[in-house]
Amino acid sequence: MADTPVTNTNTNTNEPGERTERESTSAGRLSGLDRCHRRFRRGSVADGGQGRLASRLGVKPQVLVLALARMAEAVGNSFLIVVLPLFIASDFVGGGSFGLAEVTITGIVLALFGFVNSPLQPITGRLSDRTGRRKVFLLAGLGLLSVSSLGYAMASTYWHLLALRVLQGVAGALIVPTSIALVNDFATDDDRGGNMGIYNAFRLVGFGVGPIGAGAVLAAGPYSLAFGEVGVNFTGFEAAFSFAAVTAVIGASLVLLFVCDPAIDSAGSEPEAAADGFVVFDRTGGNLFDPVFALGAVSFLMAVGIAMFATLGDVINARLEQGARMFGLQFAAFVFAHIVLQVPIGRATDFYGRKLFLVAGAVLLIPTTAVQGFILDSWVMFGARFAQGAAGAMVFTPALALAGDLAPEDGSGSTLSVLTMAFGLGIAVGPLLSGVLVRFGFPVPFVVGAALASIGVVLVATQVEDVVSPQRRPF
Repeated sequence: MADTPVTNTNTNTNEPGERTERESTSAGRLSGLDRCHRRFRRGSVADGGQGRLASRLGVKPQVLVLALARMAEAVGNSFLIVVLPLFIASDFVGGGSFGLAEVTITGIVLALFGFVNSPLQPITGRLSDRTGRRKVFLLAGLGLLSVSSLGYAMASTYWHLLALRVLQGVAGALIVPTSIALVNDFATDDDRGGNMGIYNAFRLVGFGVGPIGAGAVLAAGPYSLAFGEVGVNFTGFEAAFSFAAVTAVIGASLVLLFVCDPAIDSAGSEPEAAADGFVVFDRTGGNLFDPVFALGAVSFLMAVGIAMFATLGDVINARLEQGARMFGLQFAAFVFAHIVLQVPIGRATDFYGRKLFLVAGAVLLIPTTAVQGFILDSWVMFGARFAQGAAGAMVFTPALALAGDLAPEDGSGSTLSVLTMAFGLGIAVGPLLSGVLVRFGFPVPFVVGAALASIGVVLVATQVEDVVSPQRRPF
């Protein structure tokens, strides 16, 4: 697919000089991407299956490859969500427990990924901006993820698990901001929402498939393979960890073969914007908060609210008189809504603007979160989770696209890492917060989540504006 230059025609928020800078930045990005896409086509990928599929999906070929790579990585990474708690509870791991209950250790091991990963993302994103070598960071992260996943097969103490989880957190910090920054680099103002939607949808497919596959791999173990007269025996856990490592290798192979760093021209860029780092307040004086910070805050508040559900499985099952399978369906309903709606919502934001969907999604999060605290029927809970997923899709994809619109040419990694960091922290904080709040009554975590969503409504309504004129008006 050939890129076409895009000119910002927004006359409401920018002065003429600012429009000229944005046009020259877009021209620099596009000329670099043209060279990158020519390299991609010379590798015959665009003429193969990926190119045809990318054309049908209306997405840049390299964005599709990144999406497939992240999907493969997400399958293996989400394996661990199911496998690690069972591994910790098994006889394969022991040693000092620091005086903590097994369930507490499990929570710490799972949460450690987010607490290590999220704060590091702005650093790795900023480094990828300064070096212009996003691909190297992405490959390093996938390689480290593969090695650390395989390392679990040799772990025997809780200390080993904690150390490996820290390494995986570092790997995630190398992968997340650089991959999303590459998607932003390959996209244009006219198709950024659609490209972000495809990328997130494929990633979530992997995240949803992984836990199902993990259960099947564990259930089929132990395994025995014969190589001539030599027999090899390995457990279901070892097979699962090996599978997770292989998926990361598959993702790295796709990136290595079919993704290149776009050679962005420096003319018209704003290096000082990328070097400023994390900005809280709006320096133009138009609003209280910087718009990227506001988008990050909304992402954090949303993530906290949606993640509260995860740790309440036993309580919800007892309250609704249901089994683990129904809880799994309810948990998956949120992910399924994201998968189905990410792409159409992303493309719609390209035509009708980002803020419209941001506000609508933030508003919808309030009732869909609060009502979960009062539901007494399993299928009604399933519907509420699906509706909450739809609201989440209306917030996160437009937020990423708008942050991409706001990002300077050499600052995609720094800018978008604010949102990915905030979302990751919210996912880590939500389960811990719900475990505390549920002691005051079952509805309390969900009511608090709805209150956080209402703060998000205020932020997106007052602190965020579209910077690219919508191609069509909704009304």
